[in-house]
Amino acid sequence: MTIHDILRKIETAVRDTFAEVDTWFEKPEDLRRYKPVHGGWSINENLEHIALTSHFLLILIEKGTRKALQQVEKYSLPDLLKDYRFSIEGLDQIGQHMAFEWIRPAHMEPAGIRPLTEIRQELKEQADRCLHYLHSMPNGEGVVYKTTMTVNNLGKIDVYQYIYFLAQHAGRHITQMQKVQDEFTSKCEAENPEK
Repeated sequence: MTIHDILRKIETAVRDTFAEVDTWFEKPEDLRRYKPVHGGWSINENLEHIALTSHFLLILIEKGTRKALQQVEKYSLPDLLKDYRFSIEGLDQIGQHMAFEWIRPAHMEPAGIRPLTEIRQELKEQADRCLHYLHSMPNGEGVVYKTTMTVNNLGKIDVYQYIYFLAQHAGRHITQMQKVQDEFTSKCEAENPEK
């Protein structure tokens, strides 16, 4: 896989994931507010959490992009890219709900006080920012700078992997929201069997 194939893969992941996240804002309000019987977040809370987590990840992505572009002249990109592996163990698991234990920091817990219109707009802006950073490193510059990611023991990951991580995290919560919707639908069918 060339670096341009990797960039297309990341761009597709960001575009498709955030487009799908956006569809959840159109769901009926009673569904979006429904809390699962055995605990867990409502769809509204999941949406807020995606925005919160993306906010903090984008701080790291912005810094990483800046540093990568500043430091790229110190390296030979062809040499760095010759043995580059984008897919590292554990990165794709980020998008799989319940694939591993994930303890999130308290500052990423949804508070439920922000208007949904504000959260929706923020998510659109976050997707645009991801794509902006990705497009500003079109030749492999993103491999230059790495930062430690403790989630799922990923270790040091580069800026491209961070952007992909952000999209995967949102995808993880799409799965979670789907489970909430499935439970809500089953509950409604059980309460109204004649419909």
